[in-house]
Amino acid sequence: MSAFAEDFPPPPFRGFPPDALVFLQDLSANMNKAWFTENKARYEHAVRDPLQAFVGALSEALKDAGLPFRGDPKRSVFRINRDVRFSKDKSPYKAHASCALTRSGDKMAPGVLYVHLHPLGSFAASGFYSPEPDALQLMRAAIAEDPKGWTTTLAALSKTGLKLSHDDTLIRPPKGFDHAPPEVVDALKLKSWVVRRPIPTKQLASPALVTSVLRLARHAEPLLRFGWRALERHRPAI
Repeated sequence: MSAFAEDFPPPPFRGFPPDALVFLQDLSANMNKAWFTENKARYEHAVRDPLQAFVGALSEALKDAGLPFRGDPKRSVFRINRDVRFSKDKSPYKAHASCALTRSGDKMAPGVLYVHLHPLGSFAASGFYSPEPDALQLMRAAIAEDPKGWTTTLAALSKTGLKLSHDDTLIRPPKGFDHAPPEVVDALKLKSWVVRRPIPTKQLASPALVTSVLRLARHAEPLLRFGWRALERHRPAI
């Protein structure tokens, strides 16, 4: 059971305790239900409850800043349990903790602000990660039809030190985009449009983490606005 009831706001976010990353490291070496059950109180105290408090604090900060993200201390946090039904890796737990905020509050909605805690490196990210096929096609169509708008978006990201991740990309332009303007060909090959910044371990222990992730959301806003417009403007009427 959570340290705070659903009808009440989470406590103030004061940072993650030192045991947060230690717990995740220990979990990665003890991927079994017996160990997790024995250490569940550690998980709740060091990881889950602070992460829920962080979501609450970040949501309020985003609202005050006029940025279009919503989060819920419970529903925005990803479960530590893995869905192993269709995976060759049958490890029952994730070795990281994470949360996601979106315009609707549904953490699976397109256009996300994401925070990932891991002993080997934590980060915050924002953008459109592995969109569904229809949304993927709509994004590509918008980029191909408005190359100037897309390059302007990239320039705005660059001014704040952000650039798109190219971890998830095709070798060739996707079908139907063979004659796209050359300045957007690389963008059309992407299967995700995401920017990210590392989170120093020291920052995890501070309430200033909220301000840092808020800054990423503000800097990533041109990418999100472009994507949201693409999905709304190009989506066919039902």
